[in-house]
Amino acid sequence: MILLLDTSGSMVGDAIEALNQGVRLFRENIQTDTKASLSVEVALITFGPVTLVQDFVTIDQFDPPALVADNVTPMGEAIEYALDLLTARKEVYHSNGIQYYRPWVFLITDGAPTDPWQDAAARIHQGELDRKFCFFSVAVEGADMKTLRQIAPPDRPPVLLNGLDFQALFVWLSKSMKRVSSGKVGEVLALPPVGWGQITM
Repeated sequence: MILLLDTSGSMVGDAIEALNQGVRLFRENIQTDTKASLSVEVALITFGPVTLVQDFVTIDQFDPPALVADNVTPMGEAIEYALDLLTARKEVYHSNGIQYYRPWVFLITDGAPTDPWQDAAARIHQGELDRKFCFFSVAVEGADMKTLRQIAPPDRPPVLLNGLDFQALFVWLSKSMKRVSSGKVGEVLALPPVGWGQITM
């Protein structure tokens, strides 16, 4: 999984603090599940600027620093960077003959891209069609929903977070990772219901 988190200036204050708490809760919840803690790998990318905060590690080694809100929102660049990082990781698995679950890219943003995003959106849509990954997008209040709908895969529109309920979001995410890691590679699984946000078409 890649956590792709908007840390631009508009997230300053309560939003970035709630996001930090949510990330810590995500780590703690997955660590309670022995199988998930051994099989879930996480990378953390923030923007802006685009920064690889944590390369892929198992959850027991995942110890992100406190995130700080500042700067603009280079969402297009961040998505492209995340997809490149994911491709490189999958090549490592292939070269070592390791099977893997379909990876997730999980975008959280409260703003609008301040850079070109169309190429990134095209890569997302094609990658989803080719079943290379699952792309999820979560909009915090103030996000540009019109643009996010164009970036997100057509069959997985962005979810608008209820207020700053990052804790419920990351509990859902950890439950989903536990469910995926307990299944078989390639198996179709039902995810827990989304009670932390609303899908707006």
